Amino acid sequence: MILPGVHIPNLAFKILSLNARTLSADWMAIHGHAILAAETFVDPTRFAGTAYRAAGWKRLGQSKGYARSAGRYVYHGHPKDYWIYPLRREACTLLTAPFIAPGLEAGGMDMVDFNAVNWVGPSGLQQRLQQIADPRHKRGVRHAQDLVLLLTRAAVLAGQRSFLAISDWIQDLTTQQRQRFGCRRNGDTYQVPSEPTIRRTLQQIGPARLDEALDGWLTEQTRAGRTIAVDGKTLRGSGQGASRPKHLLSALVHQDGCVIGQVSVGEKTNEIPKIKDLLDPLDLTDATITVDALHTQVETARYLVEEKQAHYVMELKRNQPSLHDAIGALQDEDLSPSGSDDR
Repeated sequence: MILPGVHIPNLAFKILSLNARTLSADWMAIHGHAILAAETFVDPTRFAGTAYRAAGWKRLGQSKGYARSAGRYVYHGHPKDYWIYPLRREACTLLTAPFIAPGLEAGGMDMVDFNAVNWVGPSGLQQRLQQIADPRHKRGVRHAQDLVLLLTRAAVLAGQRSFLAISDWIQDLTTQQRQRFGCRRNGDTYQVPSEPTIRRTLQQIGPARLDEALDGWLTEQTRAGRTIAVDGKTLRGSGQGASRPKHLLSALVHQDGCVIGQVSVGEKTNEIPKIKDLLDPLDLTDATITVDALHTQVETARYLVEEKQAHYVMELKRNQPSLHDAIGALQDEDLSPSGSDDR
C-alpha cells in the first residue's frame, strides 16, 4: 500500500494517531453513537507491539487462545496480546459502570443515566417503595414486593410500556445489574421476577399508592433550589364513547422536567380546587411554584404562603379584571425600591 521510494518517519505511529483522532467521529456519523476505546490483538510470536506502545496503546494481557467458530469457541492454542487505546479520559469508568451511559446508544434518544439514579442507597427509591404495604400472603413469596416495583420502575424508565416488554427487559439484566438492584441470590445466579409476578404485583398495589411513593422519592431527589410548575393537560385519545378525555393536573420540576405529583381532574370539577390535592403531599418549603392565569386566586396564594411555606409566580390575565387593571395602572416609580420603612 506504500509506493516505492516513499519514506515517512514513524509511519506506524502516525497512522495509528490519525485513526484514533477521527475514529469516534466517524463511528458517530455512520452508526449514530460514539465509541470509548479501540482494541486490537497482536500475535506475540510475530510482533512485539512496538508501534502500538509508541502510539500510547496499553497492553492488558493475553487472550486464552480460543477462536469463535460456528457460534461456539474452539481452542487453537495461540494466545494473542490484547491492546487497547482509550478515546476518552473517562472511558474506563464508563465501560465498567453497571449500565451503559447516556449518549452511547444508537439512535440519539434521550436516556436516563441509570448509574446516577439512587436505586438502593439511603433515601433511595427502594426505601420509599418499602413503605407500601404488601397485600400478598407471606407463604410462597419468592420476590420482595419493593424489588418487583423497583425493577418495574427501572424498565419503564428504559422505555418499556407493556408487561411483556418490562419482563423481557428485566430478564436481560446482567449479573452485575441484578446484583446492584439487590435481586435474590440462588447459587451463582441472581433471580428476577417473571411476567405473571410483575403483573399480579402491580394489579394488587394500584396506581394511587405507587404514585404516592414515587412522588415522595422524586421530591426528595429534587429538593434543593426547586422551581415547580403546576399545569394541566388533557390526555389525547383517553376519551371513550360519550366519556370525556381524562384531564390531569401535574407538578413538574423546572430544572430537570421531573414530574413529582399528578392528580386526575374529574368531569364535575376543575383544576382550581384540585391544586391542593396535588400539592398537599409534597414538601414545598422555600420552593417557588409557578401557575398559569387560571390559578391566580387569592386562596391559592394564601395556601402556598401560609400552609406550604412556599413562594409563587402567578400569571395575570383578564380573568382577574380588577387586579389586572390595578397592575396596569402602576408606574415605574411605584415598583422601584425605596429606603422608606413605611413602603
